[in-house]
Amino acid sequence: MSQKREFEEGKGRIEGGSSEDKRRRFKSVVQEVMRLQTVKHFLEPVLEPLIRKVVKEEVELALGKHLAGIKWICEKETHPLESRNLQLKFLNNLSLPVFTSARIEGDEGQAIRVGLIDPSTGQIFSSGPASSAKLEVFVVEGDFNSVSDWTDEDIRNNIVREREGKKPLLNGNVFAVLNDGIGVMDEISFTDNSSWTRSRKFRLGVRIVDQFDYVKIREAITESFVVRDHRGELYKKHHPPSLFDEVWRLEKIGKDGAFHRRLNLSNINNVKDFLTHFHLNSSKLRQVLGTGMSSKMWEITLDHARSCVLDSSVHVYQAPGFQKKTAVVFNVVAQVLGLLVDFQYIPAEKLSEIEKSQAEVMVIDALSHLNEVISYDDEVSMMRNVLNAPASQGSVPGIDYSGLSLTSLDGYGFVSSLHNTAECSGKHSDDVDMEVTPHGLYEDYDNLWNCSHILGLEEPQSELQSALDDFMSQKNASVGGKAHSKRWTKLFSVSRWLSVFKYVKLGKI
Repeated sequence: MSQKREFEEGKGRIEGGSSEDKRRRFKSVVQEVMRLQTVKHFLEPVLEPLIRKVVKEEVELALGKHLAGIKWICEKETHPLESRNLQLKFLNNLSLPVFTSARIEGDEGQAIRVGLIDPSTGQIFSSGPASSAKLEVFVVEGDFNSVSDWTDEDIRNNIVREREGKKPLLNGNVFAVLNDGIGVMDEISFTDNSSWTRSRKFRLGVRIVDQFDYVKIREAITESFVVRDHRGELYKKHHPPSLFDEVWRLEKIGKDGAFHRRLNLSNINNVKDFLTHFHLNSSKLRQVLGTGMSSKMWEITLDHARSCVLDSSVHVYQAPGFQKKTAVVFNVVAQVLGLLVDFQYIPAEKLSEIEKSQAEVMVIDALSHLNEVISYDDEVSMMRNVLNAPASQGSVPGIDYSGLSLTSLDGYGFVSSLHNTAECSGKHSDDVDMEVTPHGLYEDYDNLWNCSHILGLEEPQSELQSALDDFMSQKNASVGGKAHSKRWTKLFSVSRWLSVFKYVKLGKI
C-alpha cells in the first residue's frame, strides 16, 4: 500500500512539472511573437523602400546586360559570316607644343577624347560590347605613315619604347574604357623628349585591348609632333599672344636671339609695340629685323602677331594741321579704323589711298599728343557721342560756350518766338507749364559739347555757364509763378540759340 501511495505521489509531481513547463514555453513564445511584431511595426516602413530600391536596381542592371547580349547575339546570328569594321578616332586635336612632365591636353585645355566610329555612317558606334571596350594609349614613331592602311605588324614595328635605364615613356593612366563609344584620356604625360628618335617626333596611338568575334577595330593615330624638355616651357609661344607678351613670344623670334636683340634696340619690347610699329611703318619694321628674316618667316611672325585679341577701345584725334572738321579714329595698336569728316564716319575700307596716308600721318601725330586724344570704350560709344546719336539721359557733360553772352540772346528773336507760341495756344507766356525737364535740351548740350571738341572751340564763357549752373541748382526747388516760368523761358531761348550756333559752325546755314 505504501509503495502504491509513493508511486501516485511521484506521478502527480511529474504531471504537475510538465504543466508548468508548458506554461513557461507558451509564455516565451508569446513574448517572442510580440517582439517580432514590434520590430516589424517600426522597421518595416524603413527597410522595405531600401530593399525594394536595391532589388530594382540590380534587376534593371542584369536585365540591361541580358538584353544587350541578346541583341549582339541576334546581330551575329543574322549575319553569322559578316565581319564588322570599326575604327577609333581622336575627336579633338592635341594642344601644341608638348613638354615632358606636362599633361597632354586637347584643344582649349580639354582632355583628349577618342570615339569608336562606324566608317559606313561616320557616327559614333554606341551599341554592343565593343562600345564599352578597354583602350590603351601608346607612342608611335613620328615618321609612321598614318595615311595608308596599316597592319598590326606595322604598328608593332613602329611603337616607341623608353630608352634603356629610363622610365616608361608615358606616365599616368594609359588605359581607359569606352562609354557609349567615347573614351577620355586624362592625366597622361611624356617622361622623355623626342629628340633621340630617328624622326625627332612622336605620334600618339590608341588601340582596343579586348578582342571581339567578327569585329575588327582599327587603331587611331595622331599627327606627328615634337616633345620638348619641360625646361623649354619657359620659352613657350602663346597662341594667341596677348598685347603685353614679350616680343620673343612671337613665332620665329627666339628669346635673346638676333631678332629679339634688334627689336629691343628699337624699343620694340612686346606684341603691342610690334603691331603698333607694323601699322605705322611696316617697311621700317622689316628693316629692323634685317635680311636674316625671310619673307616666309615674316609672314609667320606677322600672322601670329595679328592673332592677338585686341580690346574694343577706340581713340579719336584731330591734328592741328588738318581741317577743323576732320579727325582720325584708330585702335589700341595704332591701326586706322576710319575718318570723321563733317561728322560723318568713313570706315578705313572705304578710304582712298591718299586719305589712308593722311590718316596714318594723323595717327603718328596723335601718339605725340596723347593728351589731346579722346578715348571711347568701343565704336558704338564713339558713334553715339561724336555723331549726334542720342546721349544717355540723366547726365549733362560740360559745355563750351565760347563767344556767347546773355545780352546777345534777344537779338535772335527766340524769346519773342516763345511768347508768340504761348499766345497761339491761348495762354500767356508767363503761364506756360514747363514743369517737365526737356530731355531734348540735354541732347543738344551733349551734341554741342562733342562738336566743341572736334571743332576746336576752346574759349570759356563763364557768364552763360554760371547762369546754367544757377538754373540747374534750383531746378528741384519749389518755386512757382512768374520767376519759375521766366527761368524756363530763358533756358529754352539759350538752347534754341545753341542749336543755330551749331549749324552755323558746321556751315549748314
